[in-house]
Amino acid sequence: MHNPIPTARTLAMSLALALALPAFAAPKSLPQVQEAPLRAHLAFLSSDLLEGRGTGQRGGDLTVAYLENQAMAAGLKPVRDGGYRQLVKIAGVKALPETSTLHLAVNGAAQPFAFGKDWVWGAGDAQARHEFDAPLVFVGYGIAAPEEGWDDYKGQDVTGKIVVMMVNDPAPTAEAPERFGGKALTYYGRWTYKFEEAKRRGAAGALLIHTDASASYGWSVIQNSWSGVERFQLAQGAPGTPLQGWIGNDAAVALFKAAGQDLDALRAAAERKDFAPVPLQARLAGTLQAAVRTVEQYNVAGIVPGTDPKLKDEVVIYSAHWDHLGKQGDGKDNIFNGAVDNASGTAALLAMAQEAAKAPAKRSQMFLWVAAEEQGLLGSAAYATDPLWPLAKTAANLNLDSLNWIGTARDIGTQGSERTELGRMAAATAKAMNLRIADARPDLAGGYFRSDHFSFAKAGVPAFSIEGGRDYVGDKEAAAAERKAYGARYHQVGDEYDPKWDLSGMTQQAQFTLNLGRMVADAPKMPAWRAGDPFGKARK
Repeated sequence: MHNPIPTARTLAMSLALALALPAFAAPKSLPQVQEAPLRAHLAFLSSDLLEGRGTGQRGGDLTVAYLENQAMAAGLKPVRDGGYRQLVKIAGVKALPETSTLHLAVNGAAQPFAFGKDWVWGAGDAQARHEFDAPLVFVGYGIAAPEEGWDDYKGQDVTGKIVVMMVNDPAPTAEAPERFGGKALTYYGRWTYKFEEAKRRGAAGALLIHTDASASYGWSVIQNSWSGVERFQLAQGAPGTPLQGWIGNDAAVALFKAAGQDLDALRAAAERKDFAPVPLQARLAGTLQAAVRTVEQYNVAGIVPGTDPKLKDEVVIYSAHWDHLGKQGDGKDNIFNGAVDNASGTAALLAMAQEAAKAPAKRSQMFLWVAAEEQGLLGSAAYATDPLWPLAKTAANLNLDSLNWIGTARDIGTQGSERTELGRMAAATAKAMNLRIADARPDLAGGYFRSDHFSFAKAGVPAFSIEGGRDYVGDKEAAAAERKAYGARYHQVGDEYDPKWDLSGMTQQAQFTLNLGRMVADAPKMPAWRAGDPFGKARK
């Protein structure tokens, strides 16, 4: 049994009461997301025809063409005179291990580590050739956080050196249960931060030590993203360190042992504030060769203009990334279709736009499909750097990434919304739809920092990703098993569309997002950040 969708009057009254804000005039009929177009878009976007929507690949170009034409058909207007596309210049870099001589050595003896199996690496600055002969330094978590009184570098000059570090951030203790967000992962724990801080310190390179627990995914995900594939970075802006990479846990333990160190002991030491960097009797040496090219990719954006003479100059942005991993390797099935991740969000935005265009809100509403999320949120980062709409007049960003393909739920996930007034608005929206907000869970995997909304949050725009619920209306055991099984398909060729999927939950999630966006678009004022939130500083 599906949850009934409330009338416009019920929704407007519930939202106003829950927020204690002046009631806005409800439209005669709220836009209702339809499952049929959502399913059609999903099936096409995840088909082999689009070849996994890879960045810099033919399938990605086809996807952009499809999106801009569907945006036009839905009634969206171009944001700028140039049409629906926003150019994102990207450098494509593919490591060439077969012609490289890069190796890790202890006392001059190369360690027997195989590229892909034991470690992966690439050029973080989009240069085709680098020569290395640099010492390694273990820097714990690689974090410098003044507000926590934490500095893993402790004045160590790592200029020209290779820093080796753990992912994640220091665990809470009985004495400091809330340090680094308690059980939740902070941005300091993300691998992107580690590379950024290494660059700020002048390091020649950074190697991250992988474990399934700390990364929240297996080594196969690293392999699929780094080994034998082209990686991407923004062509404009500051480059990264000359070398970036990962080393598997077994290889790291062996390397440290050969260098006379106990990695587990050093890990334990790195949990304390008094940890100091440990130079290793090991070096990175040899030549790194890479194939480098410049790629023009595109964000796709369309607008539903607002109706209020003043508020129409402000905008609510709905976003989803259109890319996945494309075609890789020469296997019988080498297409990473990315049906859930993220043909689902891409399709949902198209279905939402089709209805939103029929009933404009007071503020303008932008539907934004961003490029190269799988390469490090590149499309959304490019948008935040050169926005199509002033960030100061952007009320919120509501992002969709990997939607609920299992079935209708009694709850909805709004993790991250509590950082801003969007949290209260999301709760009111859920109540009006006879939903409850999913129970809060520690963000152990740092999900808030892993989707495109984070590019907006860093720029000061209230933002979060709407997640599917977990309290499924149907067979709970079967639903839990199906959800768990997806873990084996994540970033694999098996993430494919199944015509038997019950898309009522996906439609429900899209409807919630559109209802919440409508509330933001019609509210008297833009939502604000909670006092003290670090991302609120950019807004000010």
